[in-house]
Amino acid sequence: MAYNRAPENNAPEFIEKVVYLNRVSKTVKGGRVMKFSALVVVGDGKGTVGYGLGKAAEVSEAIIKGIADAKKNMVKITLAGSTIPHDVIGIYGAGTVLLKPAPEGTGVIAGGAVRAVMEAVGIRNICAKCLRSNNPQNVVKATMQGLTSLRGPEQVAAIRGKSVEEIVG
Repeated sequence: MAYNRAPENNAPEFIEKVVYLNRVSKTVKGGRVMKFSALVVVGDGKGTVGYGLGKAAEVSEAIIKGIADAKKNMVKITLAGSTIPHDVIGIYGAGTVLLKPAPEGTGVIAGGAVRAVMEAVGIRNICAKCLRSNNPQNVVKATMQGLTSLRGPEQVAAIRGKSVEEIVG
């Protein structure tokens, strides 16, 4: 099966990262049947990111399905320059991820699954820590939950009925 991977001129360029590849086997009468699952993160590097899980009999097909699923589930993240506006804890299942903003020049201090999400979304300065499970699927989902719960000063000011200057100080 041939896939045309050439980007169109009008389509935005996405950052595609394979976070985790898993090979599973099923024993049948004729022997073992191998299949693959790929956890993929896709982002534009400007605050939009999504993740997807693709499953297929071949690795390349699983990755392509994961990319397609990730592009369907993209969300916009609130950023403050090259970092996040405030501390946040993301929780999904047993996965818990602590995300802290960092000053310019710090870089991405994070583990594999969280690092892939941060690079895809375009965050260049952040400190992150996986507190409980380090299962890649739960860590990616917890990171996404934390990022989607971020609120900027404009949103907080609108909720409280104050001006942005009163919130920022």
